[in-house]
Amino acid sequence: MPTERSTEQPASKVSADDEPVSVTAKEQNNAAKDSTASQKGPEGAKASGNSSATVEPVKGDDTAAKARQRQERFKALQARAKSATERNLKETAAETQRLATDPSLLSSLSRKHAFASHNLLKADTEAAGEDFERKRAWDWTVDESEKWDKRMEKKQRHRDDVAFQDYTQDARKVYKRQLREIQPDLEAYEREKLAAIERAAANGDLEIVETNDGEMIAVDKNGSFYSTADTVGFTDNKPDRAAVDKLVGDLRKAEEVRLKKRRERRGEEDADVTYINEKNKQFNQKLARFYNKVCYSLVTC
Repeated sequence: MPTERSTEQPASKVSADDEPVSVTAKEQNNAAKDSTASQKGPEGAKASGNSSATVEPVKGDDTAAKARQRQERFKALQARAKSATERNLKETAAETQRLATDPSLLSSLSRKHAFASHNLLKADTEAAGEDFERKRAWDWTVDESEKWDKRMEKKQRHRDDVAFQDYTQDARKVYKRQLREIQPDLEAYEREKLAAIERAAANGDLEIVETNDGEMIAVDKNGSFYSTADTVGFTDNKPDRAAVDKLVGDLRKAEEVRLKKRRERRGEEDADVTYINEKNKQFNQKLARFYNKVCYSLVTC
């Protein structure tokens, strides 16, 4: 079969040897593009070179910036780790020193320092011809001074009241101690009070009167609500189980204290049993009174 002929007309081109050469249309288009690029000259080449040069350094700058950031973060972490290690070492040393130091020794040293400072200030003040107590009083206000004087008087009364005087004073001290230890239940008291007022009002013993100020007042009509010297209504009171247990505990505690004091007076507190009966115990005590001091002096010599 006859093939189709190309419609492209060959163009003649003169070679270097002046011989005609056939050139197709595709080659002509390529030549036209090359001629256009050559007409643009160095400006086009410069533009293309600049574009490639600007793209590649941007990628390199991003990589370098990321590397610098990682390096800075790493250095910051190293600095934090170093500071934490130093701080931990300091705290460990302080804790070790604190555990190795006796607290009683520190308190004793502080007391001695305060006492020495007081004596030094007193000596300097007296050497200058001034009143030491008057100068010390300048550091406190009148209220603080009065509170301090009351506190000192109370402590002195307590020291004077420690020794046994008579049974009345001893009972008074026990009563005051029990009052300090008591913890009243105010909520239960208010509930019982309201219940008693309601019962008295229901029975007609109380009359609720409203004053001009709007305050409610309970008026005892026949004088039987409020207690007097002849009132025996307290006998109807029945304490709860917790109050009874507390009373029993207080009685047992008082008995234990009494027995302990009696054993201390007899010299039985944590003493070795060196007797077989009561007569032998008395004989050993008599020997101890006469010969313990002599034996102790011989042992120490």
